[in-house]
Amino acid sequence: MFFYFKILFLLWLINFAPVFLAHLLGPRWNAPIDGRRTHRDGRPLLGPHKTIRGFLAALLMGTIAGIAMDFSWWTGFVCALLSMAGDLTSSYIKRRRDLPSGSLVPGLDQFFEGAFPLIFLAFFHDFGLGALVALTLVFMAGAYWGSWFLKEVLLSKPYKDYPRKVSSWVRLREIRKCQIISNPFHYFVNFEDSFYYHIMMKTAFKTLGMYERGKRNALNIKMTKFSLHFPDLPPAFHDYRILYLSDLHLDGLDGLTERIVELIGQEHVDLCILGGDYRMENHGPFGLALKRLDEVMLHLNSRDGCLGVLGNHDCLEIVEPLKARGIDFLINDSRSIVRNGEALWFVGVDDPHLYKCHDLNDAFHGVPSEAFIIFLAHSNEIYREVAPYGPRLYLCGHTHAGQIQLPCIGPVFTHSSAPRRFCQGLWHYGKMQGYTSCGVGVSGVPVRFSCQGEVVILTLKGQ
Repeated sequence: MFFYFKILFLLWLINFAPVFLAHLLGPRWNAPIDGRRTHRDGRPLLGPHKTIRGFLAALLMGTIAGIAMDFSWWTGFVCALLSMAGDLTSSYIKRRRDLPSGSLVPGLDQFFEGAFPLIFLAFFHDFGLGALVALTLVFMAGAYWGSWFLKEVLLSKPYKDYPRKVSSWVRLREIRKCQIISNPFHYFVNFEDSFYYHIMMKTAFKTLGMYERGKRNALNIKMTKFSLHFPDLPPAFHDYRILYLSDLHLDGLDGLTERIVELIGQEHVDLCILGGDYRMENHGPFGLALKRLDEVMLHLNSRDGCLGVLGNHDCLEIVEPLKARGIDFLINDSRSIVRNGEALWFVGVDDPHLYKCHDLNDAFHGVPSEAFIIFLAHSNEIYREVAPYGPRLYLCGHTHAGQIQLPCIGPVFTHSSAPRRFCQGLWHYGKMQGYTSCGVGVSGVPVRFSCQGEVVILTLKGQ
């Protein structure tokens, strides 16, 4: 029985290799094996999904896996060669039947790919017809499930108005972070949050007697007010006040909502901007965060409403509930605010840190080249990418200014690939000014040390 399992596992690995390489490399080096030639019937010979890259990946996987499973190297190589020959046979038949490349046909897609190498193995390892048929059927079932998962889950929109470009990388992260809600499995696949922070780190702070003090520090958020001067600011927006709230993590710390309300309740601003990360965890439910955000919104005095972007803790599922609360989301999109015939443009992108779904071309599409632009992103990590588009101001957060800082060293971790000079407060890059908020709430462990959370009000000044 174990020998038969090894055979199936070898063939499934060969079947998986082209898909895995496509997942890693995307469109790179994906030249079709048929050179885009057509058959005499005018249809493609094999189609664009059958690539030289995938064929070679299967041969390499078969050879390596064959050795690892105590077959000879040439056995693994021949199995891969025959499996790919079967795969190409299926594609050839599908094209003749005018079925599109990439279409899923149960049975036809899997039969030749499993039967060809299994016949070869049956000849050399002397197992009978019954075993051959059984192995072929089991292989086909496993290969079909893998193909279905790839096509219907990883490479399909999960719902009609899904705003992101479909990517297997992004869909895997979404499934892990947003769509696994059964306990305890989603805690297991999010080990860092569930075990590292909530068990190890929290226990360490409690053991050192620092946990309660760290929580008090986290609730001691401040109001940061400053002005930024721009000679080219449209005159109608001189003294324009923006309330910027990033990294709220409202469900992570009792008392935080009340402190925010205390700070913003008497402030009147022109615009509120929410910089992403509304819940504490980056997986699981967000109902409590929405409930607490309702309380914040009740005390918000903003003439031009509220704009928002997504952070790495946010799922797309949170967008519609937030829109219902009056927040206008910028997901690779732009908005203009007009006063006295003059416009201030806001361009916002999808999360550039974890999901990496920011699309600057889409976001800046339709924005006049001479416009005064304020750019919104959850993280500071794309400052180099966005600078050529000409924004005058880049507002971001994500780093929490480290959340824990050490004297003379600064943040222990910033969770950002940007240089440290971009990870807190004001900064410049070329003609672009930037501000990285310390964040309002806390992430991971609900403590702060030598680093205060902040609610930001910035005033735009012209000449």
